Order: sequence, then structure tokens, then C-alpha cells
Amino acid sequence: MIDGQPLACFQPFIDTATGRIAGVEALGRLRQADGQLTSVGPLFADPRIPAAALRRLDRQIRDHALSRLHAAPADWFLSLNMSPRWVNRLRPDQDLPSLKQMTRHDVDPQRIVYEITELGGDIQRLADVVARYRRAGARIAIDDFGAGYSQLDRVLALQPDILKLDMRLFQAAALGGPSCDVVKALAQMAEKTGCWIIAEGVETDAQLNFALECGSRYVQGFLFARAEEDFFHTDAFVDHFAQLRHRYVQQKLLERGRLMVMRQQLSELMGILQDWAQASAPLSALPRLDAFPWLLRFYQCDRHGTQLTPNLEWSQNGWKADNRYLGHNWSWRPYFYHLLAEGWDERRLTLSNTYRDATTNQYCLTAGQFFAHGERLLLIDIDAAGL
Repeated sequence: MIDGQPLACFQPFIDTATGRIAGVEALGRLRQADGQLTSVGPLFADPRIPAAALRRLDRQIRDHALSRLHAAPADWFLSLNMSPRWVNRLRPDQDLPSLKQMTRHDVDPQRIVYEITELGGDIQRLADVVARYRRAGARIAIDDFGAGYSQLDRVLALQPDILKLDMRLFQAAALGGPSCDVVKALAQMAEKTGCWIIAEGVETDAQLNFALECGSRYVQGFLFARAEEDFFHTDAFVDHFAQLRHRYVQQKLLERGRLMVMRQQLSELMGILQDWAQASAPLSALPRLDAFPWLLRFYQCDRHGTQLTPNLEWSQNGWKADNRYLGHNWSWRPYFYHLLAEGWDERRLTLSNTYRDATTNQYCLTAGQFFAHGERLLLIDIDAAGL
């Protein structure tokens, strides 16, 4: 049922710091009688094919990849897929076939990354095998990170060196929306646990930009290369990557420039609103403020974080007061204690990071500045969509 000659093709990982190839992933192919190459992926999802045949195919592809590694630059790493379903079939005291293959081909284990695929398998058995790979000197990656909740258990149990973001989740996140926040949070978690991030499935400039936004150490995808039988030259994509990275940096500089302009406008707006607040003027005396279209609402707190005034926002050609949050204390929110730490003594304007407002589901920034001798705090919520 397996028709063709098994072999490995190699898709490069691009180092985002240099644009050079840092390593390759071995991807299984079958050479047909007419010379065409087909992916082995569908075979592993076909329940009609016996497990023993698939296990033999997996080892043949891995063996071919290891036999080719000596032809690659000495500083490249090789990523090999490892299915938990094969781990479950190993006896506790059995020698690991992959380690025997490395020894047979005289491959330095430090050049190998074992990429754990799929969500099945006994986690303790998997952890034991991972520990043996580590003792040999190999590194561990978790593939399709973010594809299922059980992946979080794996991160804690296996403590991988590398996390590969789930391709479908990553590509959806690059378009924006809620999945964007999820992937950024996953990337931050990976960073805090000391893992490198690989973004796979990078096919467009926008997806590369998002990979860089997430802090990816390596990127992989059709934007640079498909899997090929032969190795690319280490510097094959340096110029292309440099152009794409330059465009990304220019885009971020433009965003930063817009933010700096907004800061200047915020200083002007703060002056208008503080003068109105200190004069105890009625709401009818507050101007329309058309020059600040990103203004969502503003309100005042005392220096301990308790809201003193309603939320005031422009709606239906007039200022409206929302009293629901009077007396609420916001001192626990990150932007507030940042204000206390950075803005109280100097009375300078501070700006929060972008966040999604739980009530309105809008992306927001919050600007704040103390006034009235530091006894009151004026807070302005800003629509961040334009940024």
C-alpha cells in the first residue's frame, strides 16, 4: 500500500537575526516510478495502512535524512519528526532506534532537534524518552504548539528547547482578530520559559511581519523555500530576508511616528480636560473635541485608584455620563501602578500598552496624568485600531 521509494527532502529554517539558513526540517517523500515526489503525510493519516509499515517508513526517511546531513554545513541543525505513537510501542529498557541511527551515521546529537508531533501518547513515557534524547545531547521541539490544550501539559512535562507555532493558528492570527492575541500570548509564554519560537507556514510578507512581531527566532515556509532534495546555500535568502526585514522595520517606525504624534495631541487634550475639570464647569461647557477622533472616554480617579467621576464619552452629538463605574478601584490594573511608579512625582503623561477592553471588545490604550497637586488622576481611553 506504500508505493514509491522513501526519501527525505529538506525545508530550511531562516534565522531572523541573520537571514541565513540555520538548519533544515526533514520531510518525508516518496519517489514514484515517473520520478515525481509525493508527500508521505496522507499515509500516516490512513487507518488502512498497518502501523508496522508506517513505523518502517518513518525510520527509512529518518535514516536517509541522517545519511545526508554530512553534506550540509557543519553549523546547521536537522529537525526530525518524532511521533508519540512509536514511543508507546517501545519497551522501557529498549535502546532508542533514533539514537542508534545517529551512532551508525556518526552524527553529533547536538545537531539534532527531535520535533514531537501529534497530541497522543502517554506523557510519562514521552518524558522518559525525551530525557534520554537530552542526555545524548539532542534538543527537543514541540510541533503545532497552540493546537490543543494538552500542549500546555507537554510544555510543563517536557520543557522543550523550541516551540513551533501551529501553522493554521499562526496563519489565522496573522490576519488579526482574537487569535492574534492568543498567539502573541503563547509566544510570550515561550519566551518566559526560555524556548525559541519557530513560525512555520510563513507564505506572505504579512505572515513574516507577524512572526517577527511574535519574536520568532526562526521562520519556515514557502515565502522562502519549499522542501527540496538538495540543500540550499547558507546565504541563499540573506538578501531577500534583509529586504523584507527592512520593510517591516520601516512599518514599525511609521507606527511609532504615529504614536509620537498622538502623544503630542494627548498633551494638548490633557490640558483642555484638566482646565475644564479644575474649573468645575458643567458638562455643557465641554467642547466637542473633533480634533481627537480616537478619544473613546475619559474619567478621573483619586491617587489610590478609586474612580471619582462617571465615564464621559461623546455619543449622539453630545457628552454622555456613564455612572456604572463610580467607586470602582482600578489600582490593580497594570497601567495604574505604572502611573504611580512613573508619573506621580513628575506629573508626566504615561501611556499603557495596547489591550482589548473586556466590556467593549475594542483594542485600547489608556493615557494618564496626575493633576491637582497630584491628588487626582485624569485617564483617557484611546481607540488603538488606527495604530
